[in-house]
Amino acid sequence: EVQLVESGGGLVQPGGSLRLSCAASGFAFNSIGMTWIRQPPGKGFEWVSAISTTGDVTMYADSVKDRFTISRDNAKNTLYLQMNNLKTEDTAMYYCVQGFWRAVPTTAERGQGTQVTVSS
Repeated sequence: EVQLVESGGGLVQPGGSLRLSCAASGFAFNSIGMTWIRQPPGKGFEWVSAISTTGDVTMYADSVKDRFTISRDNAKNTLYLQMNNLKTEDTAMYYCVQGFWRAVPTTAERGQGTQVTVSS
């Protein structure tokens, strides 16, 4: 059974940082690209970032480029999202998704999410 468990969310002031983690199990993590998506309150899902199996290819939405960094540790079956210089518009539920996607996938395994709130 595929399991994706996100953690690391919380309340942070604008300009602050958070590091999200996604612990994966139930599949060959090192053989599958991974993606982060988010859902702001009252809005639809947004694609955030994606990473290839080895981490040599990464992609970012324009809204987070140069502020967020996606990475993975295949030895630990864990995906990360380092978020710096956070803005109020980054407030959302963040989800990790199985697969290398360049947009929000319509069908894909994802976790339960972790809440990020950016507020002063």
